[in-house]
Amino acid sequence: MSELEQNDHRRIGQDLDLFIFSDLVGPGLPMWTPKGTIVRQELDNFVWELRSKHGYERVTIPHITKRDLYNISGHWEKFAEDLFKIISREGKEYALKPMNCPHHTQIFARRPHSYKEMPQRYAETTMVYRDEQSGELGGLTRVLSITQDDSHVFCRTNQIKEEFLKIWDIVDTFYKTFGFTLRVRLSFRDPNTPEKYLGTKEIWDHAENALREIAKERKADYLEGPGEATLYGPKLDFMTTNVVGREWQVATIQLDMNLPERFDLTCVNEKGEKERIVMIHSAITGSIERVSAVLLEHFEGKLPTWLSPVQVKILPIGEAHFLYATEVMDKLKAANIRVELDVSDETLGKKVRNAKHERVPYLVVIGNKETADKNISVESRNRGNLGSKSPDDFLIELKEEIKERKQAV
Repeated sequence: MSELEQNDHRRIGQDLDLFIFSDLVGPGLPMWTPKGTIVRQELDNFVWELRSKHGYERVTIPHITKRDLYNISGHWEKFAEDLFKIISREGKEYALKPMNCPHHTQIFARRPHSYKEMPQRYAETTMVYRDEQSGELGGLTRVLSITQDDSHVFCRTNQIKEEFLKIWDIVDTFYKTFGFTLRVRLSFRDPNTPEKYLGTKEIWDHAENALREIAKERKADYLEGPGEATLYGPKLDFMTTNVVGREWQVATIQLDMNLPERFDLTCVNEKGEKERIVMIHSAITGSIERVSAVLLEHFEGKLPTWLSPVQVKILPIGEAHFLYATEVMDKLKAANIRVELDVSDETLGKKVRNAKHERVPYLVVIGNKETADKNISVESRNRGNLGSKSPDDFLIELKEEIKERKQAV
C-alpha cells in the first residue's frame, strides 16, 4: 500500500505540476496546467501520426445535441440518467454529448457514398461528459469530462477484418513504445440480459463471431468477457499491467452494426443498390485522462524524454554564468526542445534536487569551465553523469532520442 500511495498518479501529477482539481469547478473535472497540456498534446499527436498513415481525416462536432439525436441512437432511452441535460430558453431539450458516434453518423450521412469511397475514416480528439456519482470519481481514472481520441470507420462488411487489423496495428505500436504487453478481452453481451443491448440476436451473433475470428487470426492472447459489451456492439478491450501489478483497460475497438441500422447508413454498391454499412469505433488511449494516469504510475513520473513537459533543465552555478546559459537555452529552444533555465538564488545542490524531484530527463550544469570552453556538463536522469559535451553534440543526441520516441535512455 505504501508503494501504491507513493506511486499514485495524483501525487506524481502534483510533483510535476500537470493538473489540478478545484472545489469551485467541481469534482471529477481536472484542469491541465501548461506542462500537463504538453503531455496531453504529445500523446494526441502520436495517435494522430499513427492514424494519418491509414487515411483518417479529422472532423469536428459541437459539445451538445438535441434530444432527437439520442432518441434515434438509443442513448436517451438507455442512458438518460447519465446525461447532463440542458433546457434552452425556448424549452428545447439538449444534452452534453456522452459520446461522439451519433454526431459522426450525421457527417457520414450528409451525402450518398459510392462503394469506391469506402471506407470513410473520421477521427477527432474531444471531450465527452458523463454524470457519475461523486463517490465513484477518482483522480484522472474516473472523471466527468473525458477526452477521447475517438475515431469511427464507416465501411462495408467485407472490409471489417482489414480495418480492425489496421487499428490493432496502431494500438500495438502505441503501447509497444511504452514497453507495455497487451492482453485482449473480447467484450461480449450477457446472454441473460438481452434487454440491456440494442439490436437483434442475429446482429450480435454476427458481430461477436467476426471479432472472435479476428482475434484468432491475429493469434492474440485473449479471453472472452460476457457482459462487458457496450450498448450497441461487442468490442476488443486491450488490457495491460503496470509496474506495480495493477491491471488497466486502455485501448478499445468496437464493431457496431446497430447505429448504421438506426440511422439508415448505406453506400451504393457495384449493382447501384443501397448496401447497409457497419461502423468501427476506436479509442487508442481509451481516454487521455486514464492513459496519463497509467503512464505516470508506470514510469513513476519519469516520462520518456519525448513526452516530458520539460526535457532539459539548465542550471547555471552563479549569476556570472547566466549569459552563456541563456545562449544554450536559446539554441535548444530554436530546435524545439522544451527547456527551462533556473536563475534562482538557490545553491547548485538545491537546484539539482528540485530538478530531480520534477523528474526532468536531462540536467545541464554551467559554471566557469563550461562558460570558458563553451561546453556544457550533462547529467541524465537514467544514466547519471555524461560528462562534458558541446551544445551541438548534445542537441544531435537529444533530437534523435526524441524523434525515435525512445522509452528510456
